[in-house]
Amino acid sequence: MSHKTYKTEIKPTQQQVDKILQTIGVCRFVYNLFIAVNKERYAKGETYLNGYAFSKWLNNDYRYLHPENSWIQDVSSKSVKDSVMNAHYAYQQFLSGERGFPRFKKKHLSKTGVYFPRNNPKDIEVERHRIKIPTLGFVRLKEFGYIPVGTTVTGVTIKTIAKRFYVSCTVDIPVTPTQSTGDNLGIDLGVKEFAVISTGEVFNNINKSKRVRRLNKRLKREQRRFSRKIIHRKKVTTATESTNCDKQRTKVQKIFHKLECIRKDYIKKIVSSLVKTKPASITIEDLNIQGMMKNRHLSKAIAQQNFYYFRSKLTEKCLQLGIKLRIADRFYPSSKTCSKCGATKKDLNLSDRTYICPACGLEIDRDLNAAINLKHCAHYKVA
Repeated sequence: MSHKTYKTEIKPTQQQVDKILQTIGVCRFVYNLFIAVNKERYAKGETYLNGYAFSKWLNNDYRYLHPENSWIQDVSSKSVKDSVMNAHYAYQQFLSGERGFPRFKKKHLSKTGVYFPRNNPKDIEVERHRIKIPTLGFVRLKEFGYIPVGTTVTGVTIKTIAKRFYVSCTVDIPVTPTQSTGDNLGIDLGVKEFAVISTGEVFNNINKSKRVRRLNKRLKREQRRFSRKIIHRKKVTTATESTNCDKQRTKVQKIFHKLECIRKDYIKKIVSSLVKTKPASITIEDLNIQGMMKNRHLSKAIAQQNFYYFRSKLTEKCLQLGIKLRIADRFYPSSKTCSKCGATKKDLNLSDRTYICPACGLEIDRDLNAAINLKHCAHYKVA
């Protein structure tokens, strides 16, 4: 069995919207409270209060010390517990040195989801046009028949983006291995072109398309308007100014969400076209995205490419279809090695778009040469 996630938009009633927003607010408050309590204990030199101990303290001591915050008990306890454990894992990464100190979640600057687990068989039920969610009841789906009926849903997450509500369901599905054609694929990711395949196929950069460039231009204009409204609201604090800021914030969020959907949809189509060829294996590079982002001239272009999302979707599809996904070493010189004779050109610059081999004189596109080398890479790890 394998896990597959289905994400689709829902159309809740006003009562359900109020309940979702209330649960999101409580989860954000509890997350920030966990960080604040442990930050204070860390400054005093006291021991760390983990997620399990914090949940006991929240349910027993905190509710009596602060009876004015009794509204924490009005939402799903499972969602609150999941928020506490998310903060616990974030703090564990800080203590182990993997990440910095956890940041507080802000109302308009963080995507806070609400998780509803499946404790009983009838907690979560999927029908063609609606889905049953704990504490919410049946919620209407906007896309009928997308989530398969009759499958086991292990959990549901609800997120709100630009005043639209989305539900993500994790479903158990059987793995169906495909009959491979015996051919291998090498994929070289880049900024000029999103991906170059060892077969010679090229997937263009979606951020250079006319549609995305128009949206980016519109986004810049709406962000300027939003910035001016924020500055004006600091000077004149009235209900009208606050409402205008909220309206403009929603406009900016809608454009951001539209750009995100365009890029992710393009990546999904690329992954789908790659696995439909039924290759025996696919090889990609283990890119150092964090190091690449330090280049201030290319950081924005690299961030817009969504390389991590491409890798996660490709990994998911390969696991479902039984395709071997190979990850080449980060320091493998795929661009500097000749795909014909194996010679290495050490003085290759980023501006050199055509690879000219100093040994055999081969002239080939730089990215295609790297993709062919990745196809024949012998040192790799399996994802």
